[in-house]
Amino acid sequence: MTDAVTYSVENQLALLTLNRPDKFNCLSTALIAGIERGLDKAEQDSSVRVVVISAAGKHFCTGADLEEVSGHRQDEVELNNFIGYGHDVMQKLEASRLPVVLALNGLCLAGGMELMMCADVVFAADDAKMGCQHAQYGLVPGWGGTQRLPRLVGLRRAMDLMYSARWLTAPEALDWGLVNYVVESGSLQGTVLEYAQTLSKRNPEGLAAMKQLARQGATLTVSDSLKFEQDIAVPALLSENVSEGLKAFEERREPVFK
Repeated sequence: MTDAVTYSVENQLALLTLNRPDKFNCLSTALIAGIERGLDKAEQDSSVRVVVISAAGKHFCTGADLEEVSGHRQDEVELNNFIGYGHDVMQKLEASRLPVVLALNGLCLAGGMELMMCADVVFAADDAKMGCQHAQYGLVPGWGGTQRLPRLVGLRRAMDLMYSARWLTAPEALDWGLVNYVVESGSLQGTVLEYAQTLSKRNPEGLAAMKQLARQGATLTVSDSLKFEQDIAVPALLSENVSEGLKAFEERREPVFK
């Protein structure tokens, strides 16, 4: 049986590839479990500096596996466990100490967009399209769509996308701040790997601190978040890697971080 998510490590990058192209990489329990296993492997491998998520086939992800959803609807406990598991794994992506970079090709719909919104940096192919398609079939987002989308694009834009179920083009998604970069479809993977390789040379402790501060600080009041930043920044600035960075600056060379 083919793995729903393939995993490999190249040049300090953990490569997680959604691998159900015949099902447009729709999110089954097996695929979600594959993401979790890959993330766990990456976090346990001290050589890994960045996680890169991409997809095999024509489309990134067209949502939840509706056949599996239909089966779980026969038992409320099963359905709750399925939704809860997806929530847990997507929150693990957000909370990972590692930067998570995502390559979006083809369609990214419903649950696929919910997964995409958990990444730290998103590159989209210029012909990609994405949308919160739940309303078209009478469904309700269950993996964070109603919560992450307004935080990323604003309430009115989020309500429009959720109500209308319309698709955004990649340039529209870039304009709205839903993705970071739009690149030619043929160069998507290469561009993402080049970017991730650049991140792999940064101070990993520093990037982890930035991610923790940005993600957790957004849930705090401004005064509490500023205190949180100080509490994290001071010990981080006393680290060996910061000493290496300052020494490299003085010596006019690129730092080599541990």
